[in-house]
Amino acid sequence: MNRLLSLWCFLFLKPLIGWTFIKEVRGKENIPQRNFILAANHQSHFDQIVTGYICVPRRFHMIGQIDKYEGISGFLRDFLYFLAGTIPVNRKDKESKRKALLKAIEVLKKGDILIIYPEGTRSRTGRIQEGKLGVAKIYLKTGLPILPVGIKGTFELLPPGKVFPKIKKAIIINIGKPLFFKEDLEKVRNLECDSLRYQEICKKITEEVMGEIKNLIYDKKNSHC
Repeated sequence: MNRLLSLWCFLFLKPLIGWTFIKEVRGKENIPQRNFILAANHQSHFDQIVTGYICVPRRFHMIGQIDKYEGISGFLRDFLYFLAGTIPVNRKDKESKRKALLKAIEVLKKGDILIIYPEGTRSRTGRIQEGKLGVAKIYLKTGLPILPVGIKGTFELLPPGKVFPKIKKAIIINIGKPLFFKEDLEKVRNLECDSLRYQEICKKITEEVMGEIKNLIYDKKNSHC
């Protein structure tokens, strides 16, 4: 999302969202002054609004699927993606995933924020799922901090299959401390991206990120709240 639209959302949409849906935001002091990779759990389409709520009025981008909706729904999705500067990805196409990864790295290197949902798709039960390796691969190519965010309440407001959210002040946002994996950055310096060791390091980072998100959802670490 470009700075002008992000500023407009900050001035007009953020107060409305906060007044209508946001019950509590914890850990705002953990948001880095520099750009970062925001990694959050994914329960609902409303998560995009919540993570955008955290990032405005700064420039940011999300990664969004293009392999599900067609017709009018697909057109509206593409229009919203265009306005928001969303990076499109066909999750069923290897080349599309590669291009989305490269674009994500590009926008981070330009100084923008990247929002990513490591689970890759919305939870159909409300429970957190296993993370994909994309967040780790992006980190290892940029070295930018990963900001873990645990979101509670969006599944109840707008679960998969529903079109309109309940009007209720029910969302709690827990923002964790930025994560750095400096030792892993050094370890992969001379590794090929398709090597087994590189993949093992990606898996380790992903598991640690997902562990932090779980802690934030279930309030297991008071230092992150």
